[in-house]
Amino acid sequence: MERLNRAKYLEKLRTAEEVARMIKPGDEIFFSEFVLRPEAFDEALADRAEELINVKIEGVCLTKIPRFIEADPKRQHFIYNDWHFSGVSRKLYQQGLCSYVPFTYHQGPRVIRKYKNYDYVVVSARPMDGQGYFNYGMSNSLTSAAITKAKTVIVEINENMPHCLGGNQESVHVSRVDYIIEGHNQPIMELPPSQPSETDAKIAQNIMKEIEDGACLQLGIGGLPNVIGTMIADSDLQDLGIHTEMLVDSMVDLYDVGKITGNQKTTDRFKMVYTFAMGTRKLYDFLHNNPACASYPVNYTNDPRIIAANDKVVAINNAIEVDLFSQVCSESVGTTQISGTGGQFDFIFGAFNSRGGKGIIGLSSTYTGKDGMVHSRIVPSLQPGSIVTVPRSCVQYIATEFGIVQLKGKSTWERAEALIGIAHPMFRDELIHQARDMKIWLDHR
Repeated sequence: MERLNRAKYLEKLRTAEEVARMIKPGDEIFFSEFVLRPEAFDEALADRAEELINVKIEGVCLTKIPRFIEADPKRQHFIYNDWHFSGVSRKLYQQGLCSYVPFTYHQGPRVIRKYKNYDYVVVSARPMDGQGYFNYGMSNSLTSAAITKAKTVIVEINENMPHCLGGNQESVHVSRVDYIIEGHNQPIMELPPSQPSETDAKIAQNIMKEIEDGACLQLGIGGLPNVIGTMIADSDLQDLGIHTEMLVDSMVDLYDVGKITGNQKTTDRFKMVYTFAMGTRKLYDFLHNNPACASYPVNYTNDPRIIAANDKVVAINNAIEVDLFSQVCSESVGTTQISGTGGQFDFIFGAFNSRGGKGIIGLSSTYTGKDGMVHSRIVPSLQPGSIVTVPRSCVQYIATEFGIVQLKGKSTWERAEALIGIAHPMFRDELIHQARDMKIWLDHR
């Protein structure tokens, strides 16, 4: 069988230039996810920019600018759509070079299977193993679904990717692949952990009060999750589990000091479940052939029903703004797209339905604007055009450096009162005045 698989491999082997020459005007391409990018194909496609028109390319969360976009600064040849915005995507969006695909993360594979028909799916993968499989490494997410809806499947090899164990659908067999590119084997891009601020540390202290022994954690990206990881490592908490969309360096640190056992999980017991990973070499080395970790497509990791199957789920996510009605905006500033819905709604919804679960939104009480003025992140109403990421009906906990409040079961005035109580003191009187005007403040109770 190994000899047969090798024969298929050699039969399907092509150069990046040969594959790029197959692309025709009007084709639709799915182009990998996060830090894993088919670099050789990207370069070869960029070289053909002037020969092509209306080629639609989609991917998930750019971590650096693709060569094909650099080769098409006026968006005359390639139309790029991103399923989640990074800082790179945001800058391209401001230049009119990138559009956002709104969706709820756990529904992504279903959206693809129902509504997408890609001409080509081009994904990065590890070299073929003896059984004929190519492993997707740290990005499972939407890849397996995209492959099922592709007319042509192309794998570009990168020997530097870790082999990430499943889980489910973490690999594709050579029999399902049409062409194979042996890539440049560039080092996998690393994302150093964000440095937490003093405010992050204060918010984290308030959130730590809500984490119990045996909790199953989902931590997002940024300074706040990093400092929470550090605090957990220094705490007396034990027997914690991981069920998350993104696996990050802080989770490796928690595992190394014995905080993560997965012993109390009710699904995927003893496994650190995730759908993609981004971080440093430490994280990638940890993932390589590690049976403690399980990679799944996002329709599993982020399905609120699967999340809720574990007890004591604590999901911690960031926000940009929260209004006095308790609506959470985490993805835009007014009409300007900043990130995306991602899995925030999935985990806030799923955590509440977990026995003993807690869905927590953490944000600093203020920010300094471009005008140099300090503004409140707790506002009477969201800025016009702002996207509601978590509706008020689904919000559970909100935390700032001034405290943490639980909002389920509370009326509009009780929510307004609670949120004003964790707003920055310099804005509280004005927020009370505005809450009165909106008829959600009771002076006599």
